[in-house]
Amino acid sequence: MKAKEFDSKFDECVEDIIDDLDVTTARRVNHEAKRINVDFPAWVVESLDREAARIGVTRQSIIKVWLVERLRAEAANKPLKSDTASGAL
Repeated sequence: MKAKEFDSKFDECVEDIIDDLDVTTARRVNHEAKRINVDFPAWVVESLDREAARIGVTRQSIIKVWLVERLRAEAANKPLKSDTASGAL
């Protein structure tokens, strides 16, 4: 399909264009996984496990979510609530 045809479908608000796309080669830019190892004290791991179980996710998921939240807050220069208290690991 030519770009003009694709653009016209978009402009005409065609709802389903997925069949016109080759998603076999699609990738999310800057979302490639990279494995790292981090050592935490046992009490941190236990706390992570309790919180993860409480909300029904895995330990890895909660770590990812919390890190992303923190990075976004830092990028927006908005301190988190916990930043008001001094608490280092």
